[in-house]
Amino acid sequence: MPDYSNLFVSEFWNWYIIVITVLSIAACFALIIWLGKSPPAKQDEHGNTETMGHTWDGDLQEYNNPLPKWWLNMFYITLYFAIVYLALYPGLGNFQGLLKQDQYVQYNIEMNNAESTYGPMFEEHKNTPVEELVKNQKAVKMGERLFMTYCTVCHGSDAKGSTGFPNLRDNDWLYGSDPKTIEEVISKGKNSAGMVAWKDTLGGDDGVKAVAEYVLSLSNRKDVNAELAAQGKEKFAICSGCHGVDGKGMAALGAPNLTDEIWLYGGKRETVIESIAKGRAGVMPAHGEFLGDAKVHLLAAYVFSLSQTPAK
Repeated sequence: MPDYSNLFVSEFWNWYIIVITVLSIAACFALIIWLGKSPPAKQDEHGNTETMGHTWDGDLQEYNNPLPKWWLNMFYITLYFAIVYLALYPGLGNFQGLLKQDQYVQYNIEMNNAESTYGPMFEEHKNTPVEELVKNQKAVKMGERLFMTYCTVCHGSDAKGSTGFPNLRDNDWLYGSDPKTIEEVISKGKNSAGMVAWKDTLGGDDGVKAVAEYVLSLSNRKDVNAELAAQGKEKFAICSGCHGVDGKGMAALGAPNLTDEIWLYGGKRETVIESIAKGRAGVMPAHGEFLGDAKVHLLAAYVFSLSQTPAK
């Protein structure tokens, strides 16, 4: 069983939570007791109940009647329930409760039950090559459900990505599109050096703008300043170490192709200038440790299948 001892709060925060919780319950008790002792509403000499002196809309008046007993008792029941619950179950810092309930043990039990129930379904496809697995609609659907659970927060439910997160439905891949690479990226993640800031190296804003203009020209943009792009071409030699002399990128480094119209952070001139000047850094977290090889394999099959069919 995993060691979760380091997840427990420190002694300071342990007592901080306990004190705040206990004082809050005590304050609620004091407030209800005080409100429950409100004296009966006073009556004037004519037998009419006195008001608080506040009047709205001409005749809408505020009375000072004591709170109903049934209403007060509901509050008492809620507070007593809170005390019993906190005594029996975890809720006061590191205190596990008199029943010694352990949320991590419960989590492991549920995960083990799920693994014993659904694990064989995933293992069934573990040794089938991805190229063959994409032809199995049942397997692809299983991969899709995994994708919806673990990947949509970044790549979107349609897998088309967003700013800074790659579109998985096209054929533009930073690290390569073969099944082995896809599976490795999902399992181990990617945490490359990224795009470093080049403003100082390129000689300030003017140098950055010149290189940005040349980069835009690589994708045959019609709104390019030819003279400025020519200046940028000379400075682009610094960039060719990653993006290649022709600007078509390098999968080994995750350097994108600059000659197409696919932009991870956007293709506006201002955005390209910002990317060159300040750099970019994206991280793909590793999923292999908590998903396991079988699930990663199915997930890779689904992702691979996306680029094999036209985007909708």
